[in-house]
Amino acid sequence: MSSRKAIGVDLGGTKMLVGVMDDQQQVLHVSRERSRGLTEDEILAALEEELREAHDRFPDVVGAGLGIPCTIDQKRGVAISAVNLPIIDLPIRDLLRERSGLPISIDNDANTAALAEHLYGAAKGIDDAILLTIGTGIGGGVIIGGKVYRGAIGAAGELGHVVVDENGPPCQGNCPNHGCVETMASGMAISRKGKAAAEKHPSSALGKALADGTWDGGRTVTDAAQAGDEVARQVVATAGRHLGVALSSLANIFNPGVIVIGGGVSAVGDLLLQPAREELSSRALKPMNTTPVVVAQAGEDAGMVGAAAMALIDAESGG
Repeated sequence: MSSRKAIGVDLGGTKMLVGVMDDQQQVLHVSRERSRGLTEDEILAALEEELREAHDRFPDVVGAGLGIPCTIDQKRGVAISAVNLPIIDLPIRDLLRERSGLPISIDNDANTAALAEHLYGAAKGIDDAILLTIGTGIGGGVIIGGKVYRGAIGAAGELGHVVVDENGPPCQGNCPNHGCVETMASGMAISRKGKAAAEKHPSSALGKALADGTWDGGRTVTDAAQAGDEVARQVVATAGRHLGVALSSLANIFNPGVIVIGGGVSAVGDLLLQPAREELSSRALKPMNTTPVVVAQAGEDAGMVGAAAMALIDAESGG
């Protein structure tokens, strides 16, 4: 019996990852394209082109799943509002169904990553779990009773917008709030705080990178931290403490079996997560203060893998 295949799309704030996966979790095709700086129409056109290319290579796919970094109205198939991309009230499901001829499933990109972690990764076998993906921003996904929790219309799980400092800086992108964990602990936040630290400490690795023109945002900070630069480590640790404040609230609310941290920034590991664990331990109620905080295991393609898995599940259920 041949395997069933689906297209998975992870549309991030900086890049678009498109793949084809079968029901044995074998990734058969991968394509990466830039998404930062594109208009809404350009994003839609790029998605259409990528879906067509994948469908041409694998004409037997049963559908396509899209993980999108925005609030989602599942009932109407509308991408309501993205923080880090210019997407507003876009009826993306119907538009792409019409243009691609494929069944289209959509969800928040962190929800698709959470599904991947639940099915294949660090939350496998755990029916109640939280995922935060830390990259350009911070996304969130909630697994309750073995299923992605989506809320009344499908927009639940915006965990990056848990407020950790009501008088903090304005949140980034289209978020109207202040002091969200996204603006305190994301890759963009680490970049901003790292640049300020570089200016204050010109002899540090961060200061030298800023002076010689090799500065590459948050990646410069996390790379320097992993290489042992103390100034960079302090920046990362501060972000970790802000993250831990948010995790303590999430642990109290959901009592998850595990909190999984994914996204590109998670590669810095315990330099970020140990301060977060310490804040969680000191702030959350017992027994939630012992909630494990672990690094994601489904890999950098988790959003795409989860999106393809969503399409396969929807095809199986007739959704």
